[in-house]
Amino acid sequence: MIQQNLTFAFDQTLNSQERQDIERYCYRNLALNILQTMENRRNNSEQIASMVTFNNREHVDALLAQGKGIIFVSAHFGNWELGGAAISSLITPVASIYKGFKRSEFDPYLHEARSRHRMELAEKHGALKHMAKTLKKNGSILIMIDQASNAKYGVKADFFNHPTYHSSTAAHLASKFHTPIVGVYITTEDEEHYTITFDNPIVLENSDDTSILEATIQQVRTLEKLIQEHPKLWFWCHKRWKEEYKEIYEG
Repeated sequence: MIQQNLTFAFDQTLNSQERQDIERYCYRNLALNILQTMENRRNNSEQIASMVTFNNREHVDALLAQGKGIIFVSAHFGNWELGGAAISSLITPVASIYKGFKRSEFDPYLHEARSRHRMELAEKHGALKHMAKTLKKNGSILIMIDQASNAKYGVKADFFNHPTYHSSTAAHLASKFHTPIVGVYITTEDEEHYTITFDNPIVLENSDDTSILEATIQQVRTLEKLIQEHPKLWFWCHKRWKEEYKEIYEG
């Protein structure tokens, strides 16, 4: 699946060694996130603060100082478990969507690791109402935007030169509650020190289809640029294009 995604995204621009390195690190990064989940069940905000540095935090602090909530958008990129805990613990509490494991006995571990750091979790089914309730109270939410979507829940925008459905939930919520969208991503060079970077806020003035599409495209472009710069940090082992190009996963 990883190699199918890499071929679809990069065509033949990656050599065999680059492909192999990305594939190996994809497994390693997944393991690092599992270990981080275990660590987050017992660590504290001071320990998290010692591991992370924030870039462009002034944008976020300025919005929060105005009493506004924020729609943070991110992806399964880098150490996302550390990134989520750092935002909720050190910046502002967030509500986030929670998708349970196929084996439910693992759910309490993930729930404990995230809720320990002021993250409020909502089950995937019915989560939209929970997100709306939080924003109505000027609270903040965190949405992962890199998973497969479809025509019912998203809009189409080019992603690695392929028209692809992307969730438009963040844009719809931003327009309805007049809440800014802020992209946030975590990177590392040594797996010990991490940088969390906040993008410039996206503010929707209108709720028409064009505004929703343009705001979603902005999010997608930021994510694509980040993946191109750090391809090994993205979660390549999922069927991102299964709705539009399911044939690439056959055989």
